[in-house]
Amino acid sequence: MDNTSIIDEYLKKPYWIIDILPKQVPASNGSQYFKVEKYFLSHPQIEDLCRKFTKVLIKLSCYEDMEIVFPTDDHSPNPIPDIVEQIVYERKPFYVVIKSADAMIGYEGDEHYMTLYNANEELLELVKLLAISEGLFLWQP
Repeated sequence: MDNTSIIDEYLKKPYWIIDILPKQVPASNGSQYFKVEKYFLSHPQIEDLCRKFTKVLIKLSCYEDMEIVFPTDDHSPNPIPDIVEQIVYERKPFYVVIKSADAMIGYEGDEHYMTLYNANEELLELVKLLAISEGLFLWQP
């Protein structure tokens, strides 16, 4: 199965958000939300956010067998921390397939959150703890 098919299958699964915010923002606060989003996606806040995402993924790799895949056919099985950091800081879309848990984390590159797909209870608890350790939150829409 190619990367696009694998990614598409996970995108249909239940998901949780790894975010700077603790829960979904009400639609009535949309204009303020977009101002805050713009702030966090600008320099130097985006570098801090990339650092947090990198640390969550690197820490997760100590517990789970992971492979970074791209919408193209490129992939990087069990990447070393420097590669994870480089990929996150490029701010291009990528996906982390967590083979041992049949789950996936997606990052669109231009967002202030990552999305966790198809996580079981054990993985949810682990990712929640890792997110908290970096000042992030895990919530389900």
